[in-house]
Amino acid sequence: MTASNPSSDPSPERVTRLLERLEEGDRQAVDPLFRLVYDDLRRLARAAMARESPGHTLQATALVNEAWLKLAGGRPPAASGRDHFLGIAARAMRQVLVDHARRRKAERRGGDRVRVTLAGAEGPADARDLDELLALDRALDELDAEEPRLRQVVEYRYFAGLTDDEIAGLLGVTRRTVLRDWARARAWLNRALSGEAS
Repeated sequence: MTASNPSSDPSPERVTRLLERLEEGDRQAVDPLFRLVYDDLRRLARAAMARESPGHTLQATALVNEAWLKLAGGRPPAASGRDHFLGIAARAMRQVLVDHARRRKAERRGGDRVRVTLAGAEGPADARDLDELLALDRALDELDAEEPRLRQVVEYRYFAGLTDDEIAGLLGVTRRTVLRDWARARAWLNRALSGEAS
């Protein structure tokens, strides 16, 4: 294994120890934790931003910083380890992107709903419009009420750009289960979003 392989990097154990310290109330663990996970957060942010529309006013660094403020600003995230923490960070990034889209839409004042299709999507490349992102966010909230794991698969893959193997590790399922969940989630979201457009 090479040093660039996350499984050979000793930092996952260090991240876990720092998360435990945070959960115990040790706020001095915040800065070292940020330094350890910063590259991972940047990777997630770059994946999310690469799929946003050209000219997006939010940059990857700003997305990392805003997501970090959500994560570290209040109650520490109850994460069991590095991968779990990255899953939580992916959700925080989704929330930042959605909040940003809502602010931009409020500035524009209006607009009709737009149909979103996830056919063939590997990430948010198809969700380039603010209305589409907001419609997707609403649909994900509805999906979460029915099938929370499917929502997680979409969030991790679509918003964070995690691989099927990374998602399987986070959720404690097989890669094959992730692929099945992804197919089911896409079908569910396509139906839900088509219904919104009508």
